[in-house]
Amino acid sequence: MGFNLRLSLLRVRQRINFRFLRILLVFVYIIVTGFVLVYHFNSPSAPLEELLVDNSHSHGVASDKFVVVGGLQRDFRRDGFQDPNIPESVRQFESLVGDGKGENGAGVHLTGRDQEEAEELQKIWAFNKLTSDRISLWRSLPDGRSTQCKALHYDSDLPHASVVIIFNNEALSALLRTVWSVLDRTPKDILHEVILVDDGSNHTEIMSVLPEYIKHRLPSKVRLVKNAAQYGLIRARVEGAKAATGDFIVFLDSHCEAAKGWLEPMAQRIKDDPTVVQIPRIDMIDATSLSYYGSGGGTISVGGFTWSGHFTWEGIPAETASKRKSTDPAKTATMAGGLFAINREFFWKIGGYDEGMFGWGGENLELSFRVWRCGGSMEIHPCSHVGHIFRPFHPYHIPHDSHGINTARMAEVWMDDYKRMFYMHRADLKTVDIGDLTERKAIVDRLKCHSFKWFLDNVYPHKFIPDEQSIAWGRLRASDGDKKVCIDHLQRDMNKLTSYDLGEYPCHPFLGSSQYYTVSKIGEFRNEYMCGEISESKDNNKSQVKIRMAACNSKNSNQKWTLSTTGELKHNNIGLCLDMGEGKAGQEVSVGKCNGSKQQIWEFDFYENGKESWRPSVP
Repeated sequence: MGFNLRLSLLRVRQRINFRFLRILLVFVYIIVTGFVLVYHFNSPSAPLEELLVDNSHSHGVASDKFVVVGGLQRDFRRDGFQDPNIPESVRQFESLVGDGKGENGAGVHLTGRDQEEAEELQKIWAFNKLTSDRISLWRSLPDGRSTQCKALHYDSDLPHASVVIIFNNEALSALLRTVWSVLDRTPKDILHEVILVDDGSNHTEIMSVLPEYIKHRLPSKVRLVKNAAQYGLIRARVEGAKAATGDFIVFLDSHCEAAKGWLEPMAQRIKDDPTVVQIPRIDMIDATSLSYYGSGGGTISVGGFTWSGHFTWEGIPAETASKRKSTDPAKTATMAGGLFAINREFFWKIGGYDEGMFGWGGENLELSFRVWRCGGSMEIHPCSHVGHIFRPFHPYHIPHDSHGINTARMAEVWMDDYKRMFYMHRADLKTVDIGDLTERKAIVDRLKCHSFKWFLDNVYPHKFIPDEQSIAWGRLRASDGDKKVCIDHLQRDMNKLTSYDLGEYPCHPFLGSSQYYTVSKIGEFRNEYMCGEISESKDNNKSQVKIRMAACNSKNSNQKWTLSTTGELKHNNIGLCLDMGEGKAGQEVSVGKCNGSKQQIWEFDFYENGKESWRPSVP
């Protein structure tokens, strides 16, 4: 039997045409290899687990609100882009992308003519549009969350989000990369809709290509609202909020990238407390290379403000930082305003945005103060990461002084008597028409909102109030009988993170921020957030002693001074007195051996009750 089997196999072998079989195998190999290459070059670069676009079609979309609604039925990236009906304009836009560029958040560095072209475009777009166009719209990003954040678990029934993105002539690649990052990295049972608000754009890419792209490449959750003209950031966001129907609204800028797990932490907190405003940790996307920089470390910055009406970043107070876990949301007095999430009903209950504001600016502090004063709170969540391109200038039109006028509206309604501190910086706005405030002031009475003093005492207790926490304040002037000068920061006081040498300048006829200094009740010679300390150096082997303004530290003995009853300001450590020297405009002020001379006698504008007699007579 074994012999018969071997004989049968031998006969079969003789009949097989091995030459034909080899040709057939080579043909099959070529076909399979071709399919693999096509899939590789046309499939999405992001991991498949991030491609969370809902394939189902949403019904009941209010078409009267939206000029275009996404028509995608199935994620086209899984099909290798094979759709003969795609408009040529969309194909041309998509053809700009270079394979593999920018993956895992890596930057793209140009050379030669590309670099020259990019630099010229950057003067128009305020970021590298050429690089943006070449990076995948759904590039992968590093997961910057901490191990503790990754281990968190969230409820299965989180509220639904309406993501609102407003734009004016935004680079299409930056806008769509924002949209795709939201679609791909948001669980579909949380993401209710993405509302794009075109605020009066007139660029071809936005007017022509975007609507076609939405119709052919994006799901029905993506919807476009088009304003008849440029309303400005504030009113455009109002239009987006009016169109939103989700449980909570997430406002994003149009040049962002949402990272993995970005929305669940904020959704959970809003479910737990509908009055809490959630702000993601804002990672930096480099404006030139589009490198994504994120950190999941335990330290986190929170928001503050200046009396001039500007937002500032600052560290969490040490006492608070020592008590919080790395996953705990951090209470913040204010927000930058570009990226945040808020319960939709609560947003409208406390007054939405101030529609009397126009253009850009001031709305972030107005909303921050209003939230805290009227029953809400604000937190930055360390487990939520969103990247943002920080551009050096606004590439779109902003009406003249909209920030100042909007901030004046905010101050009149929400800062109570403390608006005096804002007007110290902007005295020119006291006589400007800032519009009717009746409806905004009615919110305070309707919701029985706390006072601004309550906000300072309970939310931002470490905020320095110059005319309440000082023994003397205002312009600090001295005269040698011939020249009169005032202490002046000489436009060096750009932010509280950068030290600078203090100077002197002819006194202004008004009390402005550059010449506003105080001696605090705890012995600091300071302005709003910088304190004077002694800085010693050598120039050509000659010792120089200057006054350096640095971040205030109440435990730093180098920042302790004593103001005498006769007008001398003496440094406690070295025993030298502030001296005007030659009194040249723009020179740096110094200290000298205390001698009671005219150059060392300094007069403030104001003194606290009981110390009026300390005022010297400076001619």
